[in-house]
Amino acid sequence: MTVHFIGAGPGAADLITVRGRDLLARCPVCLYAGATVAPELLSHCPPGARLVDTAPLDLDRIEAEYADAHAKGLDVARLHSGDLSVFSALAEQVRRLERRGIPYTLTPGVPAFAAAAAALGRELTVPEVAQSLVLTRISGRASAMPERETLPAFAATGATLAIHLAVHALDRVVKELIPFYGPDCPVAVVARATWPDERIARGTLGTIEKLLAAEPMARMALILVGPALGAEGFRESALYDVDYVRRFRGNGE
Repeated sequence: MTVHFIGAGPGAADLITVRGRDLLARCPVCLYAGATVAPELLSHCPPGARLVDTAPLDLDRIEAEYADAHAKGLDVARLHSGDLSVFSALAEQVRRLERRGIPYTLTPGVPAFAAAAAALGRELTVPEVAQSLVLTRISGRASAMPERETLPAFAATGATLAIHLAVHALDRVVKELIPFYGPDCPVAVVARATWPDERIARGTLGTIEKLLAAEPMARMALILVGPALGAEGFRESALYDVDYVRRFRGNGE
């Protein structure tokens, strides 16, 4: 018996990986994040599968589901939204499985920041403008931020910021970032990327508060900040330059 953690992607049901879809199809038990996972994905589960929405469950009850399936020798598909590697509450589940000696696998999914960038039609790293992407959030009820992981600390690098679960504190985000990026720095707020009701707000650090005050967005919206979002006239990457020597060009190198 194995618990298969599967990243379901950001929303659209067809953005799950082939591996994730195939694992769903062969697991007789599926635990899924009902509040954030497309219900169409459950159609991949086998007939008669036990389907458990984990939205109302605490960690002890989720662990009990794993233990029960383990005792019965039934594989479990654990369906999370987005990708497993960030803000997924994976670590505490894995720790409990390891304590019980229950095997598990991880199958990655399309993360929210990638879906948001696709919705915007933008690359988040642009040559000589920004070559780093910081995935972060602000302190909330679920957990506090480590002392050194602050928006000003990240902003000082000039990197593109992908700020999760912070749209409710947009005024604070703007106040802390303007000293580093300036009021004209591009900002985009993307809610429910790839879902049918996807929403996008584009502005600057100086205008985004007013834009969202007129049309508020849900707490799950992602804030993207950085000059790469509006970069024009930048130097093209040398990767495809005619004079760039690399071993795949058939130039003998």
